[in-house]
Amino acid sequence: MTAAGAFEGEFDFDLIVIGAGYGGFDAAKHGAEKGLRTAIIESRDLGGTCVNRGCVPSKALLAASGRVRELGDRAHLEQFGISSGALSFDRQGIADHAAQLVATIRSNLGKALERAGVTILKGVGSLDGPQRVALREASGIERRLKARDVVIATGSDPFVPPGISTDGVTVFTSDDAIKLESLPPWLAIIGSGYIGLEFADVYTALGCEVTMIEALDRVMPTFDPDIAKLAARKLIEGRDIETRVGVFASKVTPGNPVRIELVDAKSRELVELLEVDAVLVATGRVPVSAELNLSSVGVETERGFIPVDGGMRVLAGAEPVPHLWAVGDVTGKMMLAHTAAAQGVVAVENICGDARTVDYRSIPAATFTHPEIGSVGLSEQEAKALAAEEGFELGSVRSYFKANSKALAELESDGLMKLLFRKDNGEVLGAHIYGLHAADLIQEVANAIARRQSVRTLAYEVHTHPTLSEVVEVAYKQAAHSLNP
Repeated sequence: MTAAGAFEGEFDFDLIVIGAGYGGFDAAKHGAEKGLRTAIIESRDLGGTCVNRGCVPSKALLAASGRVRELGDRAHLEQFGISSGALSFDRQGIADHAAQLVATIRSNLGKALERAGVTILKGVGSLDGPQRVALREASGIERRLKARDVVIATGSDPFVPPGISTDGVTVFTSDDAIKLESLPPWLAIIGSGYIGLEFADVYTALGCEVTMIEALDRVMPTFDPDIAKLAARKLIEGRDIETRVGVFASKVTPGNPVRIELVDAKSRELVELLEVDAVLVATGRVPVSAELNLSSVGVETERGFIPVDGGMRVLAGAEPVPHLWAVGDVTGKMMLAHTAAAQGVVAVENICGDARTVDYRSIPAATFTHPEIGSVGLSEQEAKALAAEEGFELGSVRSYFKANSKALAELESDGLMKLLFRKDNGEVLGAHIYGLHAADLIQEVANAIARRQSVRTLAYEVHTHPTLSEVVEVAYKQAAHSLNP
């Protein structure tokens, strides 16, 4: 497809992207770079959840609070021969660090879009029929735009279960937590997924007591069980955190104190009444799709998620809707910023006639606790199911940080890598890592999965010594040694 001029007489733009989070940003930028006359619509701030209320500010908080934890651990420092004095920190200074990082990244995104030639439109975007977009500006003015192709990238919002009332101060979601406006002495966190774990890391480092509430029968239920068991020893049991598992927070009432009614997850009978200083609701996210007017193009959502095919085409029933695409959290595929970005590029490639799909198996995920957790590919349960379906033997090996020279030098040898692979041909199927810099280490395995590589080859790749990457090397070699003849 050539540059945009071919459509100037009929359309206002070749491509309109609704939503300027990471998925929308990458779609718009890539579209402009491919020669499409591109506009992007955003009702709030450029960067969406990731930049403004998620990945970026939370990592700034984790970085600062991690320093506080490290400098305050006198026993750990003494093992290096270091003595430390009294430690103090400024809550507002830490909050300002996060806010400044958000402002910087948001500004950089805007400049990148402008350099690429993308038209930035402020307001609420929705569909107005095939190849038509309605734009409602903050002033109330409504515009009708025509586009050859439309990409929906409206993202997601925090999910607040029924019975929980939020006030943004004593009961709040991650949207408010990243502002770090207070440090409640006793904080309850509802949910022990990656959001709950990361904020538990932040708040305990800064002196708060935490109670973690999980509806399922164990904490960290979305993580590999072996990784979760090991990680929980330090991330939960080793900190000022108590847990409640197998219970729902059926009712949460803001106030001073906050009242939490806990019911048994199975019987739904009241089992405990907690009174705490504040509650963070970390129970997942829901798609932002209700106001998109999808019915104007015959699309029905699935629990709010927009159905798409492998090329990111929006589906009405089983058929693609011509010239309509969706990317990011609103599709419900993998609710991660880098997944959204990859989907945005794939959508534009297909718009321009180059057939591409997203390889979800090779997309890694990370939890930025101290230490970190990284995963990619299949879970062990999924790998066992695939092995049974395709008739191959599943291999699994473990590599430990306590045998790694760099981890020992850092006095951070608490860690494990589990590698899953086919024992017939050695193809890597998945990996799960807990330990120092696991979020970085997992990328090497993600690349191997993307290329469908075998441990037969990977075992001969040379890794720098002494580095943490040798944890991966050891796993590859163990796996290669265990392959079937």
